[in-house]
Amino acid sequence: MKAYVFPGQGAQFPGMGKELYSSNPRAKSLFERANEILGFKITKIMFGGSAEDLRQTKVTQPAVFLHSVITATCMDNFEPEMTAGHSLGEFSALVAAGALKFEDALRLVSIRAMAMQQACEANPGTMAAVIGLDNKTIEDVCAQTEGIVVPANYNCPGQLVISGENAAIDRACEALKAAGAKRALKLAVGGAFHSPLMEPAAAKLAEAIGRTYFHEPFCPVYQNVDAQPTMDPEKIRENLLRQLTSPVRWAQIVENMLADGATSFTEVGPGTVLAGLIKKTAPEGAAEIESVG
Repeated sequence: MKAYVFPGQGAQFPGMGKELYSSNPRAKSLFERANEILGFKITKIMFGGSAEDLRQTKVTQPAVFLHSVITATCMDNFEPEMTAGHSLGEFSALVAAGALKFEDALRLVSIRAMAMQQACEANPGTMAAVIGLDNKTIEDVCAQTEGIVVPANYNCPGQLVISGENAAIDRACEALKAAGAKRALKLAVGGAFHSPLMEPAAAKLAEAIGRTYFHEPFCPVYQNVDAQPTMDPEKIRENLLRQLTSPVRWAQIVENMLADGATSFTEVGPGTVLAGLIKKTAPEGAAEIESVG
């Protein structure tokens, strides 16, 4: 079975989508439609902006979404039998599976990005990658650390990202190094994503999700919150909202896709991060893995 996966925030790069815009009339039309929906020329930032320009959450999220979805739209033989996306990438996965229309998903992504950026400004925080420790040890350290710090991204065996208040992350990193972590490194991110600090963004996203029509997808979508496949529009809505403050269970998603018959993984969008994580999670030779974009 063919699994298609979509990256999240952090995969962006200056110039992203420019070649696609220039070479494909369908892509150009979708990019121009995106400019209209967003109310500003995101193409100008994507094609000519600096890395710093692209790092703003309100820009990054729609930019990565657009690159992923438009790339998929322009692919030959794009026939997913299962989809998933990492954090923001879940919106791309829902479009790819037919659960959301392009325009509706872009509006949700834009609202989510703005709400998350406001939450970051109101509740400053950060994230850190922990390498070389088992999940249980990391979970225990987070639970025992003063302040808000929680597991945020279960990326692959031996790599887990934690999220929370700045001081709590510092304390947890020291404790994790003492517990034997090879690395506990703070990331250059705008806030504490997938933690309780994102709670202020939930109300705004809930309102937007509530007024958006979700179709039944034509193939299962494996969602971040529980790593399970679903084709139920109401369940998709609920999980999409919970995702803001819950961890991304990416390693478990890959394991579940393999268990359900995935024989190939195609990462669609900027970068090759997910392909790398899948290679570290899947048994050698279990599936073909490639990146497109």
